[in-house]
Amino acid sequence: MKTIPVAVQLFTLREECEKDFAGTLKKVADLGYNGVEFAGFNGLSAKEVKVLLDNLGLQAASSHVPLDQLQNNFDQVIEDQKTIGSKYVVCPYLLPEQRTEEYYQALIPFLEEAGAKCREEGITLCYHNHDFELERLQDGRMALEAIFDDTSESNLHTELDVYWLTKAGHQPTEWIERYKGRTPIVHLKDMTTDDEQFFAELGTGGVDIEAVLAKGEEANVEWWVVEQDVSRRTPLESIEISINYLKERLPYLTK
Repeated sequence: MKTIPVAVQLFTLREECEKDFAGTLKKVADLGYNGVEFAGFNGLSAKEVKVLLDNLGLQAASSHVPLDQLQNNFDQVIEDQKTIGSKYVVCPYLLPEQRTEEYYQALIPFLEEAGAKCREEGITLCYHNHDFELERLQDGRMALEAIFDDTSESNLHTELDVYWLTKAGHQPTEWIERYKGRTPIVHLKDMTTDDEQFFAELGTGGVDIEAVLAKGEEANVEWWVVEQDVSRRTPLESIEISINYLKERLPYLTK
């Protein structure tokens, strides 16, 4: 079995990070996570963040960077990624007013250009989906299809989110299979089986997480990333349940 490390997306722990960033990272490390996916540095410099990571034995799996930062502050974004040792920059989210046919037509060439610039710097640009990208465009394709069909594999990779794919009525494994070799990071996230379809800890909902994990080696996944947008428990309790579920299925996590 390929050893694929597990990170947690720090958006899950946003309130904890605001109160005590260093202490929260230590708790993540103590739970057995191999790394973190950043959603900002909570006022620290990239150099300070790197010191924290090294002291705790954590890796920078990737960083979610808002689209406007990629557009307007690209050089600093890349410099920060190099400093913390992150190989992946992720475009994380489109605002409601951006989810239009016209915006996608402008976004796709930008992602191609930005991805090429990232590649020149030894960084890979990825796109993280929600459910709205599974809506159809005028040409009949889903927006997510258009994003990846109309960009080159060398310049844009995926960060498939299994919760949002499932919520949109799709099988995550089919998307992983479709883009294998282009799927270095996968967001692991479960969903309750009731009508609310709320975010759930891994193994407690209806998403076939085991089938997703089984695709990791074949698809050349480099990182599993646990994220839970909202939790009915404390976020730290949630990520503990999720990492314990993964430890039972990925024996190398307990070594």
